[in-house]
Amino acid sequence: MPRPRLDPRTPLTELHVHLGAAVTPAIMWGIAHAQGIRLPTKDYWAFRDLITVGRRKRSFQAYLDLFHWTELIQSSPTAIERSVYEVIGGAYRKNNVTDIELRFNPMTRNRGGEQDLDHIIAAAVRGMDRAVLEYPQVRAGLVVCLDRGFSVELNEIIAAKAISWRSRGVVAVDIAGPVVESFRFDDYRQIFAECRRAGLGITVHAGETGGPDEVREAIEALEPARIGHGIKSALDETVMGMLRERGIVLEVCPSSNLNTAVLRDLGEVRRLLRRLLEHHVPVAISTDGPEMLRTTLRNEFNLLLRHEILSLDEVRETIATAHRASFVDRAPTLEPTPLPLDRHVSTDAPIGVGAGG
Repeated sequence: MPRPRLDPRTPLTELHVHLGAAVTPAIMWGIAHAQGIRLPTKDYWAFRDLITVGRRKRSFQAYLDLFHWTELIQSSPTAIERSVYEVIGGAYRKNNVTDIELRFNPMTRNRGGEQDLDHIIAAAVRGMDRAVLEYPQVRAGLVVCLDRGFSVELNEIIAAKAISWRSRGVVAVDIAGPVVESFRFDDYRQIFAECRRAGLGITVHAGETGGPDEVREAIEALEPARIGHGIKSALDETVMGMLRERGIVLEVCPSSNLNTAVLRDLGEVRRLLRRLLEHHVPVAISTDGPEMLRTTLRNEFNLLLRHEILSLDEVRETIATAHRASFVDRAPTLEPTPLPLDRHVSTDAPIGVGAGG
């Protein structure tokens, strides 16, 4: 009996894609040379290995380290515009992704304050507008990432920029990046509340390297509509209950979790995903970074089908869940308004550490 496969004509929704992990190496190679960036190798295939995971598993930190080069290469308005344009068009052509949200941190691409944050975001918007003009079947939005490794003050600047661009294609905010001992979700309660009042969607990285307690803290402090990854929520019935009762959607990225050793093997993927579904937790499937992880969204679904982790009906339900959970339709068409956050900090802030997208 043939294994079930997803119809290639099925329209897909991709909610969790980091721009720094989504541009094909060939495009990144061309952008780097066009900008005169000195790369550590003059061999394209070595460069490809430099910015992708290949077949080897990495630690979570080693995965974040891959963003050093991709974010550096994307650190100009021209590079950002080209990157966003290529990702949206490529996802539609390769996988019939008709709804896509791209997340990135503009401050990790401002060359230590040399580049203006508004110019970086404006370039991302231009790239998105170009792609959607060429492919009118596609709905797209930008998710601006804060970073756990940044100070609250730097993240407040990023959040204010997201709010000021909400009428031009920024649809949500996220907080991502490395594990930092001093980081507390509660420190961002007011900032995320301001973003929510401004009409932005809220998604938060939690339950990836951290356990279910991290997910609980994120829910209680920030009230997100979605959780990035969140797979470790399956280890706690109380947390799963919170997700189910509040309708919070988990953006689960199977290959990413396997490649970063967040999950040991496909057996653990099966066990945790099955627990989430059995407890009626809303789940959407994403890639995290298709080019860096050498996968596609359709490959993720076929992986889950091939190993009988999800049935075809369950795959279709995750696709429907992702479509319903998209923030794109929530983007208001309003006139720009002044930044609402109280503290005024120079936007010529230096680049931080970590990978926010």
